Amino acid sequence: MAIVINMPRLSDTMTEGVVATWLKNVGDTVEEGDILAEIETDKATMEFESFNEGVLLYVGIQEGEAAPVDSLLAIIGEEGEDISALISGGITEVKEEETNVTSSAVESSSVVEMPEGVIVVTMPRLSDTMTEGTVATWLKNVGDTVNEGDILAEIETDKATMEFESFNEGTLLYVGLQEGEAALVDSILAIIGPKGTDVANIAANYAKAEDAPKKEVAKAKTSKPVVVTKTESKVVEKKTSTSGERIFASPLAKKMAKDKGIALNRVSGSGENGRIIKKDIENYQPASSGVNLGVFVPSGEEKTEDVTNSQMRKVIARRLGESKFTAPHYYLNVEFDMENAIAFRKQFNSLPEVKISYNDIIVKASALALKQHPQVNSQWFDDHIQLNHHVHVGVAIAVEDGLVVPVVEFTNEKSLPQIGAEVKDYAVRARQKKLTPQEMDGSTFTISNLGMFGIESFTSIINAPNSAILSVGAIVEKPVVKDGQLVVGNTMKLTLACDHRTVDGATGAQFLQTLKGFIENPVTMLV
Repeated sequence: MAIVINMPRLSDTMTEGVVATWLKNVGDTVEEGDILAEIETDKATMEFESFNEGVLLYVGIQEGEAAPVDSLLAIIGEEGEDISALISGGITEVKEEETNVTSSAVESSSVVEMPEGVIVVTMPRLSDTMTEGTVATWLKNVGDTVNEGDILAEIETDKATMEFESFNEGTLLYVGLQEGEAALVDSILAIIGPKGTDVANIAANYAKAEDAPKKEVAKAKTSKPVVVTKTESKVVEKKTSTSGERIFASPLAKKMAKDKGIALNRVSGSGENGRIIKKDIENYQPASSGVNLGVFVPSGEEKTEDVTNSQMRKVIARRLGESKFTAPHYYLNVEFDMENAIAFRKQFNSLPEVKISYNDIIVKASALALKQHPQVNSQWFDDHIQLNHHVHVGVAIAVEDGLVVPVVEFTNEKSLPQIGAEVKDYAVRARQKKLTPQEMDGSTFTISNLGMFGIESFTSIINAPNSAILSVGAIVEKPVVKDGQLVVGNTMKLTLACDHRTVDGATGAQFLQTLKGFIENPVTMLV
């Protein structure tokens, strides 16, 4: 009896998988324990082992294609067994009748011939929260040869700009998105196949099926027609002229123009097909204009600019909105004496090749305090509260498009210099958009520090599903009372935002008392 195998969930955050490589072909014998395929998850590429034996009768996902968890991956059974009913049940968009494949679920689909060796490459899901991607740069052009492992393009996700590697080889026959354009995950990105193959009909049928709820590319045999439908996608033009015509410019030219305040529609491009490149921005001279003294000229003008929301900005808006309006926030404000911390840091930094910041002290102190107060280190889920007995502190870092939160894992176990070096490395790579999704995943508590900007006090929105976030202000020199005398002191204000579903007010206050002990007497962190 034939057995249906679905896309497995190979990690706790995996919602979709990509078939990197099939290690068995249709018609091959499969033994229990054989490796069927290599599946790329959100975290790694992993071998997928068969728990069944028989003959591989059908594969539902081609190499390089992505599909949600529990989608039809393969069917194993006895040689010659009729599996048409299982295919019909597993893929609602594709029904096989003799030599034709038709779609009953999507009337707008078109039947086209899929030439042998042609692969449709779709927009990959490069992070666990990614729903849409933007093509930052194509590293291959139509007509170029593509080898397995070549970098096809740089894709901007909600978290970083990442290289997208090809799992296939052939000639790049078609690109579905231009640089700067965005589309939903699983939308058509490119088509790869034998040189000279006409794929216009395949691309056109993707473009026509705008009302289809999802995309399926099924291939029973290379000689059979397939149903191709298109994922709904929203294409965002990053730069257009006032007439609505797209302006082609390299990513570097766009950045230089933005930094210099130059409108791209005023620049003539000298690159291929009029593309604006670096030297065009460097050589740009605004047109001079004479002044007619006999005509009244207004002294001011109204001017606006529409800036397309980046993927990062969209996700920040969505996630912070969900946190703010779902978690009942409350705030606890404290002010710490920083005299001992200042002296401690000065003495610590006198050691050769050692340099720590006040933020490193706060991160370490928070981690030690969290070990004593696991309720503050918890996470809320609909049916349970998860108490984390490990401490992974997320450190908020401002970047051009918004905010990222890389994670210092097992923070309480690391020394101050180790924490300092890790945070500095994260800060540099965050501004270069070189952080990986894994480095921004798994925090149990978050710290946001605006003290370096002179901000004395502020509140933050909790980084869900965490239960709390600490907002750190600047160290301020001010008059303080010590032993009944008015003296000059240095203090710092901190605000703890808590989720009242998991952290009661008294619990939050006790955590801050413990934190106060470590920060006001930092030598105790070394004991």
